[in-house]
Amino acid sequence: MIKKYTSACILFLGLATGAAAQSVVTYHNSAARSGAYKVPGLTTAAAATVTKVTSFAPILSGHIYAQPLYWKPKGGAGELIVATENNLVYALNATTGAVIWHTQLAAPATSGLPCGNINPEGVDGTPVIDAASGKLYVNALTETGGKFAQMVYAISLADGSVVSGWPVDVQAALATAGITFSSGNQGERSGLLLTGGELYVVYGGKYGDCQPYKGTVIELDPTAHSLLGAWQTRSGGGGIWAQGGIAADGKSLYVTTGNTFTSGTYGDGESIIRLAPGLARSSSTADFYAPANWHDLDNSDLDLGGTEALPVKLMTAQGKASPHVIALGKDGNAYLVKRNNLGGIGGPATIVKVSNGQIKTGPAVYNTSTADMVAFTNPSPVGCSGTGIMMLKLVPGGHSPISVAWCAAYSGNAAPIITTTDGTANPIVWVVGAEGDNELHGFNALSGATVFSGTGTSMSGLHHFQTLIVAGGRFYVGADNTVYAFSFTKG
Repeated sequence: MIKKYTSACILFLGLATGAAAQSVVTYHNSAARSGAYKVPGLTTAAAATVTKVTSFAPILSGHIYAQPLYWKPKGGAGELIVATENNLVYALNATTGAVIWHTQLAAPATSGLPCGNINPEGVDGTPVIDAASGKLYVNALTETGGKFAQMVYAISLADGSVVSGWPVDVQAALATAGITFSSGNQGERSGLLLTGGELYVVYGGKYGDCQPYKGTVIELDPTAHSLLGAWQTRSGGGGIWAQGGIAADGKSLYVTTGNTFTSGTYGDGESIIRLAPGLARSSSTADFYAPANWHDLDNSDLDLGGTEALPVKLMTAQGKASPHVIALGKDGNAYLVKRNNLGGIGGPATIVKVSNGQIKTGPAVYNTSTADMVAFTNPSPVGCSGTGIMMLKLVPGGHSPISVAWCAAYSGNAAPIITTTDGTANPIVWVVGAEGDNELHGFNALSGATVFSGTGTSMSGLHHFQTLIVAGGRFYVGADNTVYAFSFTKG
């Protein structure tokens, strides 16, 4: 039985912050998936001092697609938390790389999947840490006796043990609620979200779009390890597969969906969807947006849901926030809609063509007093020269609230982050050249000028969509069977 919510349950508390603020407990360091980090001393001048830490060379088992996390318990030393496609979860000493503990979950899927391009397939999406309780939540695709299961685990960060009552078998839990879910067809490469005391996990399909699958959101009670709510696209397909997956703004949850398999009746595909705790379906056009050509996007597999829907402020000239969300699609468009009224099919939206290629990696947001800046990897920019990475500027009013601030040359397919020294000063866009030059790069977030060229940072075994983090005075990047670390001299 899925729990019904009262108004008292709607309050969002945000991510728990029981550990030191320096901890990185979720994808892109924020429930809003902003990718923003405050790093005192990492000035634009100090960026030139970045150096690979050659002594940091842990030997792990498995490819790493998920973003690493950084855990610093009160009074303790920093630990790096890493999950691999072999369904192994590690805690590493963040200074030396030594393994503190490791836990083998149920075996990953290695054969018999109807489609996909990851083998073995275990942990794809970034886990999330509950800093207050010292637990890690992670979704893993498992295979036992030829049977596949999407399992959500809770792991104690003290010793790596699986918490009593876990894991939750997602397919079984949904079946109890009368909802169909096929674990072998569903993919989970989006980050898990912990907000308002509840745990959210989202699912899409796999490479090859083998059916049946649906875009699915589940809400779990971490204490009772039980299903509280679920939402699915009405049509088949509509996968939720962006790296950030689900974002929260303190009141609502936002997801984007991909192509559906339909003859022309809208069924929640190619959309930005706003959800509330409990995940009850809304029939209001205020709670979804789909472009008028959604069916054409379906037929061309040009998902609006190439990236998660990021909450942005759009500060007015009077210093007031105009809350919006922005999503970047495989059709090369940026979609900007108002958060309080998404507008329904063909509703009011600013749509700007920003790429002649497909946008598929998580963006990062830099907030200034006058504009929001959104950085993302762009394979074929429209509006400026410099193939690889683009920065958009968002301001309310004028001819269009979306303009191109700059582009820069970059070779890779990873998600950027943005650092500042205090939330505003010395803004730098950082990104690794996954499946490109495989180096670390830094760009001035205001101008696009190179502040770190990548010299001496060559890596191997990086996979597309890889997202780096910065914590404890270092950058960390997950790769095949290891994690790379880079240090810098504070300015």
